[in-house]
Amino acid sequence: MPHRAVTHSRRYRPAANAKRLFRRIALGFALLAAQSLSGATAATSIDTAASHAAVVDLQTGAVLLDKRASEPMPPASMSKIMTAYMIFERLKEGSLNLDDTLPVSEEAWRKGGSKMFVEVDSRVSVRDLLQGIIVQSGNDACIVVAEGLAGSEARFAEQMTARARELGLRDSRFAN
Repeated sequence: MPHRAVTHSRRYRPAANAKRLFRRIALGFALLAAQSLSGATAATSIDTAASHAAVVDLQTGAVLLDKRASEPMPPASMSKIMTAYMIFERLKEGSLNLDDTLPVSEEAWRKGGSKMFVEVDSRVSVRDLLQGIIVQSGNDACIVVAEGLAGSEARFAEQMTARARELGLRDSRFAN
């Protein structure tokens, strides 16, 4: 039996994929919240170990749980999701290509926490950096992207904050 190549008629659209990812994450949280509340006629208290939480009835808009929901908190992996989103936007507009490479500074190489293990003074493709951010939650990959796209972590954080506000995340602030 001869081998046939598989072709895809759908175009790769990174920004659409990022938006779809955001929607799926939000929907997952909403479904999880709805599932935990189903069967309860009038939940008087919802117990959670989370330091911050908010549950809203999407039908009525009623706030079912507000546990320090308006207080600032560290962004955790949200900063990595936003970094990936910024990459996807640049890919969509054409100012960046998956095969483009970005230089690895000593600062990025030395960064602690989770890593994709970039080599100092090397160049890494945007494709590999995206995988390092999304799959390995690589702090080093995020710094390479920040320095490569904005010149510094601080400037990239300002750009992420501005874009988050444009997306309606009024209280989000990214910083190094």
